[in-house]
Amino acid sequence: MATGLLFNALIFLAAAVLIVPVFKRLGLGEVLGYLAAGVVIGPSVLGLVPDAEGVLQFAQVGIVFLLFVIGLELKPARLRVMRKAVFGFGSLQVAVTTVLLATGAWWLGLPPVAALVVGFSLGLCSTPLVLHLLGERKELQARHGRHAFALLLFQDMAAIPVLAVIPILAAGSLIADGVAPLLGEILLAAGAFLGLIIVGRYLLRPLFRLAASTRSREVFAATTLLVVIGSALLMEIAGLSMAMGAFIAGVLLADSEYRHNIEADIEPFRGLLLGLFFMAVGMTAQLGLLAQQPWMIVGLTLGLLLAKALSMVVAARLFGTGWREATNLAVLLSQGGEFGFVVLTAAGTAALLGSELVSLLVLVISLSMAATPVLFLAHLHWIRPLFGKSRPTPAYDSPEDDAPQIIIAGFGRFGQIMGRALQGLKIPYTVLDINADHVEFVRRYGNKVYFGDASRIDLLRAAGADKARVLVVAVGDIEASMRIVEQVKRQFPHLRIFARARNRYHAHLLMRAGIHDIVRELLPASLELTRDVLIELGIPNEQAQHTIDTFRPHDEQALMRQLEVFGNEKKLIQTVQEAAQELEALYEADEEVATTAPRRNDAPQARQDP
Repeated sequence: MATGLLFNALIFLAAAVLIVPVFKRLGLGEVLGYLAAGVVIGPSVLGLVPDAEGVLQFAQVGIVFLLFVIGLELKPARLRVMRKAVFGFGSLQVAVTTVLLATGAWWLGLPPVAALVVGFSLGLCSTPLVLHLLGERKELQARHGRHAFALLLFQDMAAIPVLAVIPILAAGSLIADGVAPLLGEILLAAGAFLGLIIVGRYLLRPLFRLAASTRSREVFAATTLLVVIGSALLMEIAGLSMAMGAFIAGVLLADSEYRHNIEADIEPFRGLLLGLFFMAVGMTAQLGLLAQQPWMIVGLTLGLLLAKALSMVVAARLFGTGWREATNLAVLLSQGGEFGFVVLTAAGTAALLGSELVSLLVLVISLSMAATPVLFLAHLHWIRPLFGKSRPTPAYDSPEDDAPQIIIAGFGRFGQIMGRALQGLKIPYTVLDINADHVEFVRRYGNKVYFGDASRIDLLRAAGADKARVLVVAVGDIEASMRIVEQVKRQFPHLRIFARARNRYHAHLLMRAGIHDIVRELLPASLELTRDVLIELGIPNEQAQHTIDTFRPHDEQALMRQLEVFGNEKKLIQTVQEAAQELEALYEADEEVATTAPRRNDAPQARQDP
């Protein structure tokens, strides 16, 4: 048993190592390489791994890990911001695509209910394929990337009730059995959904805090796997999607201080399992059907791609997007998806669709997925430039290792002030900044600035981090700042880190990471302006300065007390209120001293008039 498992693993690894790099070198992307590798080792060609269905079922775990990582990157506040795109654009596209494809299926002779199921299943897109293509080109944060993710998220949620309704549509069990069984399933699913959110909100952080206290990377990684697999299984038992459970767990941890460590630990599993999933999709493609009915299958595949592209353009334009974004979405989301396999298989099991039709449609979906990377590549070269060329992102620079004493990460307004002072003192320093436009602009003035992500270990090492004495983290983005700090503390512990904090929350994150040299960017300027305002109001200079001098240490003490209750909103509010009362008491005490103490202006008058 163990030998057979290891042999299969060896076959998968060998196929990936030999085939995927060839497709990457040809510019066709990893996804098409994995699909081709699956076809080669699958039953249709060499037959080295005969149980394609079993592999595909196991490989669904790759989607689970993918959606967990996506959830980690999607904070609840951002999800609220995206609700219009998720439910507005998502429902619009699903409705347009389902109606169009269902009408075509009905026109080809399927009964109305079966045509509706076929239209919906073919209308679903491939979440891992699309996100992988966007991730390869770093376009997940582009407008079309955000809309694509919103649509995929809505489709995953929409597939859940359809899977629950298919047995009812097939057998008419709603009339025969009544609504009680259906209501029971709905209540069970809702209870599991709410239970996961409640338990995750109050137990996940303490769980990871306990794992982190062991200072064992293996224990921390095992805790991450426990959360991912446990949340996925809970949703599966409740009749919902495993991927949805993992996604919710990721969203709940998106604001956690452990997010970057969790993402780093889960990344290898996600990559390997996603590759296995694409290979399994290639294995399940029944090429024998293609040999028997080539023209019909190719025609259906092209019809699916064209129909979905057309419906995507219509939905995107109705939602208010431009033509450039609409065409990007049309090419990216024109394929069938893995949830289409699940819906079609459920319909076949319920005898709503015939087994031959299911096999035919599964092959069409597989071919459409295989065609998408090629179509997207052609779109990038020939179609997208027609809408106006965007300046390509330059490659990262390779800094000269001239053993600088100081490395500055981020060269915006904050970092430039320090750079000017160091330059005046002729102290060598190296700057890393990820904004290509900003780097080009600053270089015009003779500054030594390199384009690159300062969280990359290889880039830091090339910049001389192993020999430098000080790292100044002047990055304005909180997440990027924390990512740099965590990487540097792990790889270059000798570096003394000075960090810019945008606000109190950022300062708390830095302090929890062990950074003590922190400057809150707005504090000094705000206090200086406050002093000038007080003087303008008629308060003497010394008293105004004393007010500022009293506020500064009190605020530092309050910041430390608030650090102790970090993450506990109720106690945080209490400490803020207590700090405000303490500050009022300090100022009142100063007023009493000022009123009882003799004034210097009053002293001569007292001597003249006893």
